[in-house]
Amino acid sequence: MTYIPRIKILYKEKTKVFIDENKYSSSMQIPKLQKIVLNKGIGGFFEDKKMIEHAIEEVSAIAGQRAVICLSKKDEAGFKLRKGIPIGIKVTLRRDKMFEFLDRLITIAIPRLRDFNGISNKGFDGYGNYTMGISEQIIFPEISIEKVKQISGLDITFVTSVKNNKEAFSLLKHLGLPFKNG
Repeated sequence: MTYIPRIKILYKEKTKVFIDENKYSSSMQIPKLQKIVLNKGIGGFFEDKKMIEHAIEEVSAIAGQRAVICLSKKDEAGFKLRKGIPIGIKVTLRRDKMFEFLDRLITIAIPRLRDFNGISNKGFDGYGNYTMGISEQIIFPEISIEKVKQISGLDITFVTSVKNNKEAFSLLKHLGLPFKNG
């Protein structure tokens, strides 16, 4: 027997709800979560190689997949950047790893946020994608507080197959993201 992530099973069960709610004529029209992208800006410590490696290790541990470095594409004198300098870290999760991360985010990490009363529903971009920010990486159980050199946050982007915010909100709500009421 092969392992299937819990959220993926939940999604397959909820497809009937999507068909009824939105009057889809085909099961191929049902919205899908295509990928989850984790981004972390390096900020002012782009010159310190140890901090960059530490940030890569943290994001890789959170995602369960190796993170890659994003390099600057052009010179920017105002930010003291030259072309080719590391400015961020990203991981793109798809398929089962995506559903596993989503399950850990919903059941373990988000409830560990201080004064949590739901995530904001203002992070939609108008094209069916949602971005939320996490201010502290220590909410993830994969990160040991003793090994953290600097508390920093990361951005999580949910990319869906729909083209409007209403359907994307419905999809993410059905998958279990705890949005604020109102």
